[in-house]
Amino acid sequence: MSYEAIAILMFSSMLLMLMTGQRVFGVIGFVAVAASLLLWGTSGQTLGIQAALKLMKWYPLLTLPMFVFMGYVMSETRLADDLYRMFHVWFGPVPGGLAIGTILLMVLISAMNGLSVAGMAIGSTIALPELLRRGYDKRMITGVIQAGSSLGILIPPSVVLVLYAMIARQPVGQLWLAGILPGLMMAGLFIVYIALRCGVQPHLGPALSAEERAAISRAEKLRLLRAGLLPFAIFFAMMAPFVTGYTSLVESSVIGVLTTVGAAVVKRRFTRAVFETCTRSTLAITCMFMWIILAALSFGAVFDGLGAVRAIETFFVADLGLGPWTILVLMQLSFLLMGMFLDDTAMLVIVAPLYVPLVATLDLGLPRDQVLIWYGVLYTITCQIAYLTPPFGYNLFLMRAFAPKEITMGDIFRSVAPFVGVMILALVILMMFPQIALWLPSQIYIK
Repeated sequence: MSYEAIAILMFSSMLLMLMTGQRVFGVIGFVAVAASLLLWGTSGQTLGIQAALKLMKWYPLLTLPMFVFMGYVMSETRLADDLYRMFHVWFGPVPGGLAIGTILLMVLISAMNGLSVAGMAIGSTIALPELLRRGYDKRMITGVIQAGSSLGILIPPSVVLVLYAMIARQPVGQLWLAGILPGLMMAGLFIVYIALRCGVQPHLGPALSAEERAAISRAEKLRLLRAGLLPFAIFFAMMAPFVTGYTSLVESSVIGVLTTVGAAVVKRRFTRAVFETCTRSTLAITCMFMWIILAALSFGAVFDGLGAVRAIETFFVADLGLGPWTILVLMQLSFLLMGMFLDDTAMLVIVAPLYVPLVATLDLGLPRDQVLIWYGVLYTITCQIAYLTPPFGYNLFLMRAFAPKEITMGDIFRSVAPFVGVMILALVILMMFPQIALWLPSQIYIK
């Protein structure tokens, strides 16, 4: 049997087992283990061990339980209710206002954790139940949370850009600055899409009626504004020491937890029952995340062992002597294809030794050092798209684990389609206008 046939068999088996309702990490892990044993015998077990070691050494993952716990504390103590009540009142006349507020919240989360999984954890525990309770369309809101959480790997401090900086030997500071404007641009495009879509179909994101808005006094609006700004103050307390260099990413996540708990204590909402519920839920969700990521790494390792990724590289780059822009587009397409079954780290480690030197030699009208900074942002946006594309987008399966039973896997797959289109539009805009990413680094790092 050819490697291509084996790869197709692995994917079809995974999708078929997912349809039976089995746990996501169990399905992915089972297919990975079965394929490795059938292909390489007992020696194939080392792939799973290596994946586990890689996961255990992923230091930024320590922020995951911190942000999950913070999200549960905000939800269980109703601190998030104040924030979403504020958005619902102040954005009341705008259809989809609460979804727009969720995107803004995700931008703040992204500016502190640098990981998509942490943003997904907070968005799913805070935004998802609140949006469902407000009568928002289930497909719309699952797409909003998944797309918004993907901003975590583009807006600094991005862990993905740190890894790219190590491999491409580029300054991390310049890469982080290069990701700010594209990240804000993409968030703005999400907001425009939500506003237009809900403007045409108001039932997807119902706004406050005129009677409800008239019943809310100006004093009540100001009170809600003060109460709703508390989460923003918590985010600022995490972000300020990290941006100024006083704390690391993990230390800032601890500050976020302590600040959130402190705010709940001041409001007299942090009880023993709340603490127990948040702790148990955090343990369950964190373990679920760990199992899913471990299974995904094992699956990607098996698929890489088949040599399929190297074949994609050779086909798109080495065998097609095309022009520089055509090669660049084909490279991005290859990332999109690989992103369906590999994580962002695996994609970067596998192809960066080939792609980075190749990009540096292409005549794209930019200096060599600027090309590599710009391409780092392009790669990161492509990773964001890969997070949302079936059959193996990380955020799709994580959303399935968080979502209530009424939201099916089909709903989750359909929900991301328009947001993937928006991301592709952002990628095209950035390819056409590289200065969107390069302007800010050029202003800060003056030669």
